[in-house]
Amino acid sequence: MLKATSGGGGRGIRRCDSEEDLKRQYDRVVSEATKAFGAAEVFLEKCVVNPRHIEVQILGDRFGNIVHLFERDCSIQRRHQKLLEIAPSPQLTEAQRVEVCQLAVTAAKTVGYENAGTVEFLFDRDNRFYFMEMNTRLQVEHTVTEQITGIDIVQEQILIAGGKPLSFAQEDVQRRGFAVQFRINAEDPKNDFLPNFGRITRYYSPGGPGVRTDAAIYTGYEFPPYYDSMCAKLTIWALSWEKALARGRRALLDMGVSGVKTTIPYHLEILKTPEFRAGQFDTGFVEQHPELINYSARRPTSHLAAAIAAAIAAHHGL
Repeated sequence: MLKATSGGGGRGIRRCDSEEDLKRQYDRVVSEATKAFGAAEVFLEKCVVNPRHIEVQILGDRFGNIVHLFERDCSIQRRHQKLLEIAPSPQLTEAQRVEVCQLAVTAAKTVGYENAGTVEFLFDRDNRFYFMEMNTRLQVEHTVTEQITGIDIVQEQILIAGGKPLSFAQEDVQRRGFAVQFRINAEDPKNDFLPNFGRITRYYSPGGPGVRTDAAIYTGYEFPPYYDSMCAKLTIWALSWEKALARGRRALLDMGVSGVKTTIPYHLEILKTPEFRAGQFDTGFVEQHPELINYSARRPTSHLAAAIAAAIAAHHGL
């Protein structure tokens, strides 16, 4: 794997299966790295084919206290960029969970880390963890960790920056249920996830128990072509994996973003696949399921929305 040293967000990374591949991709990665990050440095590392992408949220203060907030599964990706995230991972055993979380804490303690951060691993088919990188910042997917632990990571990060000690110890951190974050991107999955910018003619955010939406868009918002294509983050929580999937489907069906194409219908297709529902998937999932882009342009209506529409129609004698 050829990677830009300053890379991120899936940019500046290419798999090389031969010496010819390496020669061909090198100039491309250097060019992409220079344009995106202002640095031309690249490095080589072992390519772990179709791993599971597991990351651990940690918090560390200036007094040497380091805690983990369990792991997230970020294996569903396109072009090395995450599409949805899950906490905790439905793929790990409890022993594996303990191992990877302890690895993350050990790494952070070794460097005297102070801040919120994420230690990221690749988990191969032989159940071996490989350290990939550490993101020394808050990440998009922090919301799923907040949902299963009840800990406000942003608040803790501010307290750490203010020189305060962590407000809790490792034994105080408990997890409950499952959370899934769907990245609602202004992209066309049918056209290789090409960004689809423009004016949002209608926006409706779903609600109800266990449903959280983080967004800055609104009806009439002009989505510019200069930045990342993310419109919103839809995060759902439920006590069980099965209930989380059902609640996620309902929330996606209730969510309305018109005027631009989004990843909403693609997420609905992911929820239908037997592998995903069984919690068995890796970073090759999107490429392994090209049929998922064959969804209808018209999304089905949720049971709740259908019931409301029927009640309104009955009231007006329609």
